[in-house]
Amino acid sequence: MVKHKVFISFYHHDDDIYKTRLSNLISPYYIDKSVMDGEYSSENSDSYVKRLIREDKVSDSSVVIVLIGPNTKNRMHVDWEIYAGLRQSINGRSGLIGVLLPTFPLYNGRYSTYDIPSRLADNVRTGYAKVYLWDDFLKNFITYINQAFSDRVNKSWLADNSRKQMERNL
Repeated sequence: MVKHKVFISFYHHDDDIYKTRLSNLISPYYIDKSVMDGEYSSENSDSYVKRLIREDKVSDSSVVIVLIGPNTKNRMHVDWEIYAGLRQSINGRSGLIGVLLPTFPLYNGRYSTYDIPSRLADNVRTGYAKVYLWDDFLKNFITYINQAFSDRVNKSWLADNSRKQMERNL
């Protein structure tokens, strides 16, 4: 089995525990290209870190998984990571998945695209990306990641990366 390279995008302050759990679960099946704690110095400029993440991590991944907590939509680094995954590169663009964490507010069992990162919402609307509940994703992650990997080619024309990149956290 070929191991796809997966990048997990998340809000470090709130959602690190979920990222660690998912990373441990998928590591036998996929190569985790995510940023590890302390990997990039906070003393570096945002533009330098943005370039490093894009070049060293996301551009080499085949699927970007966005862990979505209540504050994720406000984080510029998450937006940058989604943007980098959707860019055409030598390896093509990445597939895109959103995963609603247990901390994410659902309304009658549903979510609003206004409560998830805007660039991800754009791609859910076009049909390029899909969003799953945490428990469902954990049970079916192989199927969902492989589908996103396939969709990166089969639905490439649906990818929407036209939104201006966030310049600051909201």
